[in-house]
Amino acid sequence: MENQPGRRERKKAQTRKALADAALELFLARGYDQVAVKEVANAADVSVTTLFKYFPTKEALVFDLDAEIETGLMAAVRERAPGRSIPRALREHILNWVDEVTTSPHTEAFTRLIEQTPALRAYGARMWLRHETTLARTIAADIGAPEEDVTCAALARFALESVDLARRYPDAPQALGPIFDLLERGWSAARP
Repeated sequence: MENQPGRRERKKAQTRKALADAALELFLARGYDQVAVKEVANAADVSVTTLFKYFPTKEALVFDLDAEIETGLMAAVRERAPGRSIPRALREHILNWVDEVTTSPHTEAFTRLIEQTPALRAYGARMWLRHETTLARTIAADIGAPEEDVTCAALARFALESVDLARRYPDAPQALGPIFDLLERGWSAARP
């Protein structure tokens, strides 16, 4: 029998999702700066105190999948198939993530919300930096390198930056291919 979450965990997950969904709906409808945290709490039918138990800041309401993203990145490295390189595993993971994100009905509006809100842009950048550090340390541990190995840090940074870079092109998933070819094989192998 699978280890199913208990009632309490399911209730917490439902409350967290209700808060994130209410926040996104309000932010997309009226703009991030025009919505008070109290309005989000009211829309989710919880107190402001409860909201802050789930989300430490207003910005965190927008990036509610932060922990899942980081866990997925670490799992892509740790749980990759034998013989699969770390760049290949990250390529596949990031491509799957981009596919999921781009099929969401709110993607364009969500991206616009972040790009037009300085507080959200700054929070997003800090979030990716945290992921970069964790991913670099995960890569280092996996290959037996020192925790602060610069090559592991470079791979982590460039893999994470690939998403932002690819978004600048009409077909983001297609653009990720050459980026990861470069990460996996190096410049001389990626250039004819």
